[in-house]
Amino acid sequence: MVGMDRPFRSLTRRACLGSGLALAACDRAARGQPPARPAALPPLKAVAPFPVGSSVATDQIADPGFAALFAANFSQLTPEWEMKMERVLKPDGGFDFAAADRIAGFAAATGARLHGHTLIWYAQDEAPAFRRIDGSPGFENAYRNYILAVAGRYRGRAVGWDVVNEAVAEDGEGYRDCLWSRNLGPDYVAKAFGYAREADPGAVLFLNDYNLENLPKKRATFLRLAERLLAQGAPLGGLGSQTHLSMDTPPGAVRAAVADLARLGLPIHISELDVSTRSDRPSLMSPADRLERQARLVGEAAEALAALPAGQRYAFTAWGVRDKDSWLIRPPRGNPGEDHPLLFDDAGRPKPAAAAFAAAVRNRR
Repeated sequence: MVGMDRPFRSLTRRACLGSGLALAACDRAARGQPPARPAALPPLKAVAPFPVGSSVATDQIADPGFAALFAANFSQLTPEWEMKMERVLKPDGGFDFAAADRIAGFAAATGARLHGHTLIWYAQDEAPAFRRIDGSPGFENAYRNYILAVAGRYRGRAVGWDVVNEAVAEDGEGYRDCLWSRNLGPDYVAKAFGYAREADPGAVLFLNDYNLENLPKKRATFLRLAERLLAQGAPLGGLGSQTHLSMDTPPGAVRAAVADLARLGLPIHISELDVSTRSDRPSLMSPADRLERQARLVGEAAEALAALPAGQRYAFTAWGVRDKDSWLIRPPRGNPGEDHPLLFDDAGRPKPAAAAFAAAVRNRR
């Protein structure tokens, strides 16, 4: 697949300074010293037969500890929100790429692949620039121009894009109603893929959604949408399963979902993995038991992706590096210390989930 085997750039002092990022990880690499990494566990990216990614936000890359931990363990980066419409599209229709450019610069400085997220999302209904032209003949042209501007800016730098995010209704009964579908009909999805390909002929273009492990009916609708896009000749290049899990996710559910998605022969991206350790009955489960359940699910997800043919293993991305980086502990969803959903703890130490990931993928190269 074009763009999927692109070699990483070296992490040199020149690259770091050129990106405008004064990162401790870069300085260490420039002096020939490896970035700090947890003892007794190899870097995750070194043991996996596919890129290992994380979401990244601009406030995190200013933290030298975060930068070093990311550079040591991850080979792919997804902007958490800096490339979404609500950040880059100004109310007057202009663009602000300052935060997105910082994220792209950090990816270059750390030698990580950049995965763009996301061009079109149903939750962008309130975008002022599009609200003003809701129902007008010029809507489709503005839609096209937006995708061309954003995907085109990172042409040759982003190896892939989540082109359309969360298009399928939660109950699996068709597709979500949104600003895009109301103005362009259900073909807003196919149009987005066409415009994204126009903007960047080399990027792998993904359809991305969540709860595909827990809701088989939603997964079936998601797959029907993918099949329809392929039948229409849309340049759909891969399928993203966000893989936001809870401890109650039954064993085998992730494996079944990955295998089902893979039957279309497209690259698969586990695109936003976390495993919540919250419990409605905390007194019935010790902290160690929760981390053990979390580790089993992470290991199952890693094993499921590793079992696919090499051409279908796009990447495995966690939605954050350290527990304290997670969206699940930010108000209104939660508060610090209430959940521990990621592979590294607040101090950057590997958790059982990180060890389970390494064990699941080792010897799969």
